[in-house]
Amino acid sequence: MTTAAAGSPRTYQVRTYGCQMNVHDSERISGLLEQAGYVRAAEADEQPDVVVFNTCAVRENADNRLYGNLGHLRPVKDRHPGMQIAVGGCLAQKDRGEIVRKAPWVDVVFGTHNIGSLPVLLERARHNTAAEVEILESLDVFPSTLPTRRESTYAGWVSISVGCNNTCTFCIVPSLRGKEKDRRPGDILSEVRALVDEGVLEVTLLGQNVNSYGVEFGDRYAFGKLLRACGDIDGLERVRFTSPHPKDFTDDVIAAMAETPNVCHSLHMPLQSGSDDVLRAMRRSYRSEKYLGIIEKVRAAMPDAAITTDIIVGFPGETDADFEKTLDVVREARFSSAFTFQYSKRPGTPAATMDGQLPKQVVQERYERLIATVEEITWAENRRLVGETVEVLVAVGEGRKDERTGRLSGRARDGRLVHFDAGSLAGLIRPGDIVHTTVTYAAPHHLNADGEPLSHRRTRAGDAAEAGRAPRTPGVLLGLPTIGAPAAAPAPTGGCAAR
Repeated sequence: MTTAAAGSPRTYQVRTYGCQMNVHDSERISGLLEQAGYVRAAEADEQPDVVVFNTCAVRENADNRLYGNLGHLRPVKDRHPGMQIAVGGCLAQKDRGEIVRKAPWVDVVFGTHNIGSLPVLLERARHNTAAEVEILESLDVFPSTLPTRRESTYAGWVSISVGCNNTCTFCIVPSLRGKEKDRRPGDILSEVRALVDEGVLEVTLLGQNVNSYGVEFGDRYAFGKLLRACGDIDGLERVRFTSPHPKDFTDDVIAAMAETPNVCHSLHMPLQSGSDDVLRAMRRSYRSEKYLGIIEKVRAAMPDAAITTDIIVGFPGETDADFEKTLDVVREARFSSAFTFQYSKRPGTPAATMDGQLPKQVVQERYERLIATVEEITWAENRRLVGETVEVLVAVGEGRKDERTGRLSGRARDGRLVHFDAGSLAGLIRPGDIVHTTVTYAAPHHLNADGEPLSHRRTRAGDAAEAGRAPRTPGVLLGLPTIGAPAAAPAPTGGCAAR
């Protein structure tokens, strides 16, 4: 592998950990680097000129994972003159200068509030031959004003807010992402229209607490209005959102979901625990009765709604009785899927110093029981769909066994994963196309449709996928300096880098 030849653009890779917000931030990082003249490295390239780690700090092993990966990259950098390593995201916001102290071969550390500074920081580090660490305490520019290289031709993330005003005792995110800041509705809708103009069929509205949208400008009904406004955008076929907080879930949002044809009947609403005592200790400002009441209203308005959730097992002080209450709520709610987590102690959060930290074996035993209960329910819920016709938006990377089984994969309107046989349409169906097919088999985490598809609709998203085009949305840097294309790396002088 060789370094960039003189005059050639430098290459980059972005490696992402964490939530959808981080995935979308990585799209912005890619957009910024490409605007500055960098070119994405091939996936097989083990020695790109720039590697950016976009990190997560939610889980306990996040630190070990980052430093392990940085350690593996050090000898690669030693063999590759001019290579740069940058670390951003939540863990960078938390650890700051500690990253360079532990891994002095890192060139740039940037936080969650100044993604737009990355190209300048990389250039400054190259010029000064010294690490650049820049962490801001508040948002520099709203991230959606930055150029974005979208990863999908058919589905796009759209941030409607950043930050969070809640104070959950287990969560470190508010201290790393800051207080909630809301975008103006017109800016959001303009971004959605720009994506649709490029062929995107589905958007997911993103926020740390998406349904509190409007709090900054004093309109508690702003989120429902935004969903309805998305319904007026021609060519937008699916609208999703994540993640809402039960305390902010209002009846007008349920009505907007039910009455706006392109808003999908899928809802991801974190439960965290079914015990009111644990919810109180978590500082979650709702109780299990309110949570189940929201689900009851959603299903009354949309009987076909698929509801998914997040659940934490083993929170400090959780008793056997508390855990049984969580299982009771799971059985009553009948989730179509659940993301389950063992409680992870995060320094700096109130829960980390609470009494009643549970032994690992107790948490593990409860976790296994929770998974068994969830899968029993999700399997039963999925089996109810056998024989039903589903509309599938064909996707890339959803089916890990597709190549071996000869199937294609995608998501139904309710968010369920569907693996389907293309039948006589094999070779004609592209990512981004729409297929109607009949469910023939159900598993706890997916559906199979092994008969001939009932219909296939070619879309502009499929055309873009076939042509290898990824949507790009331009941004306004709002006063950030521009640096143009970076200088090429020095020519190789021998050794491993010259192979």
